[in-house]
Amino acid sequence: MVATNATGTAVSTATQFPRYKAYQKLSRLAEQPFDMTAEGAITPQRVASLVSNACGYKFLYATERVTPEVMEALKQLADEAQAVDKMHRMQAGEVLNFIEGYPSENRPVLHTAMRDFFDDPITAPKAAEAAKLAAAEHAKLKKFIEQVEAQKKYTDLVAVAIGGSDLGPKALYLALQHLRRPGHRVHFVSNIDPDAMAQVLRDVDLAKTLVVVVSKSGSTLETVSNESFLRERFAAKGLDANKQFISVTGKGSPMDDPSRYLECFYMWDYVGGRFSGTSMGGALTLAFAYGYDVLWEVLKGAHAMDKTARNNDLKTNLPLLGALLDIWNHNFLGHPTLAFVPYSECLFRFPAHIQQVVMESNGKRIDKHGRSLDFDSGPIVWGEPGTSAQHSFYQLIHQGTDPVPLELVGFKESAYGQDLDVQGTTSQEKLLANLFAQALALATGKKSDNPNKVFPGNRPSHILLGKQLTPFALGALFAYVEHKVVFEGFIWDINSFDQEGVQLGKVLANKILALFPERRAKKIPSSFPVGEAFLNHLEGL
Repeated sequence: MVATNATGTAVSTATQFPRYKAYQKLSRLAEQPFDMTAEGAITPQRVASLVSNACGYKFLYATERVTPEVMEALKQLADEAQAVDKMHRMQAGEVLNFIEGYPSENRPVLHTAMRDFFDDPITAPKAAEAAKLAAAEHAKLKKFIEQVEAQKKYTDLVAVAIGGSDLGPKALYLALQHLRRPGHRVHFVSNIDPDAMAQVLRDVDLAKTLVVVVSKSGSTLETVSNESFLRERFAAKGLDANKQFISVTGKGSPMDDPSRYLECFYMWDYVGGRFSGTSMGGALTLAFAYGYDVLWEVLKGAHAMDKTARNNDLKTNLPLLGALLDIWNHNFLGHPTLAFVPYSECLFRFPAHIQQVVMESNGKRIDKHGRSLDFDSGPIVWGEPGTSAQHSFYQLIHQGTDPVPLELVGFKESAYGQDLDVQGTTSQEKLLANLFAQALALATGKKSDNPNKVFPGNRPSHILLGKQLTPFALGALFAYVEHKVVFEGFIWDINSFDQEGVQLGKVLANKILALFPERRAKKIPSSFPVGEAFLNHLEGL
């Protein structure tokens, strides 16, 4: 079938993903997938052999429903989609954020350049220029942090942002709490709910508080409103906010104003919000809380995973392997959701960050040519740390009607290094025993004459296993998630880098917001009758 796009150019209405030869192979293999419940299916040899290694992590996938034939077909799928080649092109600065034939952002995707300061930097002109600009911001940041440390005046930092400018930096900050220095607390305000701001204001002394406001456009509604809220409170305390507020924004934005900010740091339009955790949006927070050296190690870990993502070997390209297993489970085995369960309390906010990276990137219904998809794109992602999750939603995962694939993360050693031997084993050993046992139990299941005690098994999962959650390991894990999602978008031939889906609600929110002053002025008729009908329900409450 043929249609025309916005420019009148003839385009096929058939999407590419189901047309790959490997797709047909995988569809056939999915008719009789590997039965992990069969006697002798999960053997020591299988557990020992189905493993890949990179950046200090082992990727264990013996408990996925795959065979050598499936893995060969998945690799063929990646090759046909030119997934690794597209990763090279993305990191080199090629324009990959576009919808062909339709108005779109039409820009490079260069979050990797924000940490390309180490071995083997990319020399492609656009990427090299982006890394040079980021390096200049880091030099400025390092000097700024040194000045703040020398003053010994500020004990708290309030980070005002929303979306990816909040979720990623918050997940990184909370994951490294074991390294937090006394007198270096960070608080996050993203929600426009005034109670969120009130909770932070209750806990800080504004005279000893810096505020970093993060908005690439400098006009994000929630962020601008929360900044104004904070500035009013500073003024009420007789404090000059201009001497305590810092901006992270696009060059030339309304927030790029040295007269209103103690310091202005830059971010660029080729760094999407959900990919901005290692840009200045997250860097300042980490540097204030843990010191610049810790931030640098996080960037090193992310850079190491960036390099790994350019490798064509599934034995080392962990993000590509993760993407292919997700696609196998989602598109071929028909599982619509994915649970991310870190067996590390330090990563308790990572599920929220990953939800955005996956669902905002790949929650798309058209491909890069504007054609409606005839397959399922991004899965629904959710999660909670183990072992708490085992006493929450694992009942559904083990015995529910819909199998839920899991991505599990664990570490050989605890982050704090504090533990106790109880009844012959430490708490960390108990944690690891649960991690491995759950993967095995979900895979093999259990037969019983009592139907209530039957575990059907064949519930797929894989494990990312590291030695310890160091800053380097955290950076590598952070970049793993980014690249896995991008690889999935490359293979599906969708644009993982825009987020038009959030725009309509914003437009309608602004129309409804304009009704509040109209109502106070008793202006009739309303400019938005349907919105007015909703607001009428506020009466009498």
